[in-house]
Amino acid sequence: MASTAGYLARRTAQKERVRLLYRRALKDTLNWAVHRHLFYQDASDLRDKFEANRHVDNMDVIDRLIDDAEARYRNFQHPDPYIVPWAPGGTKFTRNPPPPQGIEIIYNYGKEDQ
Repeated sequence: MASTAGYLARRTAQKERVRLLYRRALKDTLNWAVHRHLFYQDASDLRDKFEANRHVDNMDVIDRLIDDAEARYRNFQHPDPYIVPWAPGGTKFTRNPPPPQGIEIIYNYGKEDQ
């Protein structure tokens, strides 16, 4: 029972690592592609690379393949990735921050006494 649980835990961890790696690589592909039609081709090539090793059963070989793919991803990451302007690190992030606590904004200026 323990070996089955260990096998399933390791297999689940491998699937999660592959899923995260594919997602990060696909998002990074958007940084390298200038036009959408180029991205579609690059995304298709990336998917083919992942699908080529889909039916590998040996756990140690799978771990080695994942480690090699992660190293290749780190090597080919875009040096200046695109960041959505309003996301943290973007050009518009906190450009218009809310006023600090304690500052009261009066919207009916000049009509307070009525």
